[in-house]
Amino acid sequence: MNESVMGRIYGHFSGHDSSTATRLLLIIALALVAHVAVRTIRSLSEWIIIKSHAANNPFRRVVQKPKLITIHRLIVSGIIFAIYFFAFGLILQEFGVNLTAYLASASIVGLAISFGSQGLVQDIVIGLTLIFLNAMDVGDMVEIAGTTNVIGRVEEIGLRFTKLTNFFNQTVLVPNRTIANVSRFPHGGVDAYADAWLPAGADQQKIVQIIGSAAKGLWMQFGAIILSEPTVGRAETPSEGGWSFVRVHFKIWPGQGNLIETTFRQQVVSAMKPFDAAYADWKVPVTYRAIEIRQSVSPAAIRQAN
Repeated sequence: MNESVMGRIYGHFSGHDSSTATRLLLIIALALVAHVAVRTIRSLSEWIIIKSHAANNPFRRVVQKPKLITIHRLIVSGIIFAIYFFAFGLILQEFGVNLTAYLASASIVGLAISFGSQGLVQDIVIGLTLIFLNAMDVGDMVEIAGTTNVIGRVEEIGLRFTKLTNFFNQTVLVPNRTIANVSRFPHGGVDAYADAWLPAGADQQKIVQIIGSAAKGLWMQFGAIILSEPTVGRAETPSEGGWSFVRVHFKIWPGQGNLIETTFRQQVVSAMKPFDAAYADWKVPVTYRAIEIRQSVSPAAIRQAN
């Protein structure tokens, strides 16, 4: 009798251990499958982005439209979240937790979190608006107006932040919900035109060379402000004027026109003094003009809807 009781007890614990071991193996297998799936999806995602840099490939459009990378990574993040979410639910089911109750409770928790994170929701909605409405693109020089005004080059358009690099080479993260207006600078900067008068009676070709040398020297010295090599036109004479001038075109960082209005102007005046003792600052007028104007896009209406 004692042997029979002991046998039943042994059989009970043996079966219990076998069931527990099976569940543990199943949980480990689920975790490994989820981990491998996530790693595979991430590797494939980054491979597509890296491969798109090569010429003549089916993913070339990803690089041509850098914002597609944001959408691409958003989709991948959603898939990864779904894998982890359902894998965790299946693991809990092995511990006796009802899968339906898990999904219901997760929905309630997610709803509560969304109500408590309205700023996060606004960031995502406005981030998607900036992407799909083509408000700006990676590489654009823009001015973002909102809680604070920021001027810089767009490095990344994310779902929570828009990343800019400003004049001081600082990385600025602008929360999407604070963006009220986006203004693009045509061709990546501001076009500044300095029209230098040519002294009467002087060798115009020589004067143009002197002014061109001053402009190029300024560019080499202040490359962070003057974004490309200045272009120097030829000597021109207005139809109703008795004077001639040469136009120098600068592409400069927004808000840095003082370099042209002071430093370059003073250099030209000093260089022209030997040819004309009365040469003055007013003979080098500086103007700013946009060759191309793009429409500013404001996501304010989206913010009001939230």
